[in-house]
Amino acid sequence: METLKIKAGKEKQPLRHHPWVFSGALEKTEASSGPVRVETSDGRFMAYGLWDPESHIPLRLVSWNEGDRIDDAFFKGLVEASVRRRENFFRDLSSTDVFRIIHSDADMLSGVVADVYSTFVRVIISSRQAWAIRGLIVSALQDFLHPSWIILNTDPSYCGAERLSEAVEYYKHGKKTAAPPAFEPIVITENGIKYELIPGTGQKSGFYCDQRENRLRIEAYAKDREVLDACCYTGGFTLHSLRAGAKHVDSVDSSDDALHMLRRNAFINFGEAAANRLRTSKSNVFEHMRTVERNRYDLMILDPPKLAQTKGQVENALRAYKDLNRLAMEKIAPGGIIATFSCSGSVDRETFRRVIAWAAKDANAEVQILETLSQAKDHPIRLSFPESEYLKGFVLRIIK
Repeated sequence: METLKIKAGKEKQPLRHHPWVFSGALEKTEASSGPVRVETSDGRFMAYGLWDPESHIPLRLVSWNEGDRIDDAFFKGLVEASVRRRENFFRDLSSTDVFRIIHSDADMLSGVVADVYSTFVRVIISSRQAWAIRGLIVSALQDFLHPSWIILNTDPSYCGAERLSEAVEYYKHGKKTAAPPAFEPIVITENGIKYELIPGTGQKSGFYCDQRENRLRIEAYAKDREVLDACCYTGGFTLHSLRAGAKHVDSVDSSDDALHMLRRNAFINFGEAAANRLRTSKSNVFEHMRTVERNRYDLMILDPPKLAQTKGQVENALRAYKDLNRLAMEKIAPGGIIATFSCSGSVDRETFRRVIAWAAKDANAEVQILETLSQAKDHPIRLSFPESEYLKGFVLRIIK
């Protein structure tokens, strides 16, 4: 195993178990791609990592235990440990059978995300290092979970930075196979609500299970309210609002396919009765909010897509978050509730809270924070890796 050394003065983050090391922190970078031993500038062991100079994060640390052997069994052990940490999700699959089992660096598997969808597993690869060991990941998932299919693909949003091609691989009962002609729709269940989806399709892994617990929390505010679900996708917050007894729900998204699936999901759960309480609109949320009638809604849910993919996009994202929240505060009925979210990992919680304060000032609104929300517990936050806290949310009461 080759050795890389961290420059003097650059050891603090790696010693604190932050997994990312950039080339500027390294004394030399001539090592071949693969597992490497990482040492301090004076030759003391620091960690083991996976090195690939073509990655935008060339060194990803995987162990700080000098006694570990970084081999196939090591990585299979990381997968097994991640699955076992979710054992409670396997106890009652009748209520929820969709959840995350690998959450990238938070589970010590940088660049790997894996979600369970009933009998399917969807794996998304976002780093060259993870792509190189994908066979081990698939083999371990097959051994521990025995899914009918594993669908593995590269994350298009990272392919450019990682110099990876957009690719999809299919594994049936653990064996790589050609792409099937088509998958039939399956029905998954979360919090007792059913969703229809076609495996391997949709945004990211196909379903945003990181909002599972927040959807339940917001359901408590929806009874007898007029609700706007902005950026509704396939209907998580909408369906919970309907189940809670909302008077009407207006659901807005920029995708026709997502709105079609939402209407289908509403029918699966509530039958024709849902049609009388649900309206869908295809629109850009920022444009739509400018057309909303004042005082029409007394519950708004703002869950836009990631607005800052990189730190360089943060400034524009903050302006967009401020604009969206200001419009909501101006348009909502007095005493109304806004559930507002950011899933941009480059925007930390305190910054997002400050943006909401700026929006309240511009809207000339008094605002109370009723609840602070985060990602579901199958998306854990690793203390040594603060970037793993990417989903931030607040439940606000607007006093005018």
